[in-house]
Amino acid sequence: MLGVLIFVHELGHFLVAKKCGMRVDEFGLGFPPRVFGKKNGETIYSLNWIPFGGFVKIFGENPSASSEVGQPVADEEKSFGKKNRGWQAAVLVAGVTFNIIFAWLLIAVSFVSGFPAPVGYYQGVLVENPRLVLTQVLINSPAAKTDLQAGDAIVAISAGADSLAILNAEAVSDFMNQNEGKEILLSYERGSEKNEVKITPVAGIVSGRAAIGVGLDLIGMVKLPFFRALWESVKTTGVLLVEITKGIGKFFYNAFTFQANFSEVTGPIGIAGLVGTAARLGFANLLGFTAFISLNLAVINLLPIPALDGGRLLFVGVEAIRRRPLNPKIVNYLNGVGFALLLILMLVITYKDIIKLF
Repeated sequence: MLGVLIFVHELGHFLVAKKCGMRVDEFGLGFPPRVFGKKNGETIYSLNWIPFGGFVKIFGENPSASSEVGQPVADEEKSFGKKNRGWQAAVLVAGVTFNIIFAWLLIAVSFVSGFPAPVGYYQGVLVENPRLVLTQVLINSPAAKTDLQAGDAIVAISAGADSLAILNAEAVSDFMNQNEGKEILLSYERGSEKNEVKITPVAGIVSGRAAIGVGLDLIGMVKLPFFRALWESVKTTGVLLVEITKGIGKFFYNAFTFQANFSEVTGPIGIAGLVGTAARLGFANLLGFTAFISLNLAVINLLPIPALDGGRLLFVGVEAIRRRPLNPKIVNYLNGVGFALLLILMLVITYKDIIKLF
């Protein structure tokens, strides 16, 4: 999934650079050293060893260097540095823009194909086929000691010969309270998988009642008409962008004040596991999760950190204000430092992801 999102991001840079008349020397997925490369026209298409991103190497973007194919910087009409600041900025924001558009389309598709919503009506559209779904599993509860997860759909509950005929949150709560200390057989579905667990309600989780420690709600599927889905996905994308920006901003603030909790951050390895979980919960969940990650990539890339699109955009803005280029050596040094810090951050997060697996 990350490979697809990175490809979409870099494709944005690539297409807009071409549209602006710039020469693209390399389109790479991952960071060097190179595993594979093939030249087609004036561009080398490469696959690289470090799987934490991708890049589009545009002719003249680094004003102090030769191009990737070994020619001196001579084609000034195709050079990034010779284009006006507006075209430069357009190329730099193109990757982020493509990630946002891609997320919007994914959310729209999920709205058309059907997405989970609480029973009743979703903005005038009837929610169909409601099922009793776990919305949360409390830590240190009987449920937490089983395989139960948020998103599981409850299909049957019984205690010996006594079974629950009506499945809703209130009925389940009463059934658990009435069977305190007794073994309950709970059947559930996760995607296409059917499973069952044995669990015993205990007191102390909910005041005055025996419980197993789960949140429940009747969740059904709702499908929006095509044009309605396009508009609703615009609003949803906007809300997600605001919330993601707040979350990432808070993380970096905490990082600079040495208060960041890296265990709460997930890298490529952790995301791979979450993709599997989202896929098991259904097509709409997978699309929504992919859109969420795409928007995260967009926000992260707009951060004003050297080596990221936001950092390079900041340099272009400073040059526009000064009306002359920045010292190439300083720019290259800052980009190198920024890349090194980002690589260290990714290694730390990846290490944390690996630790979580064991």
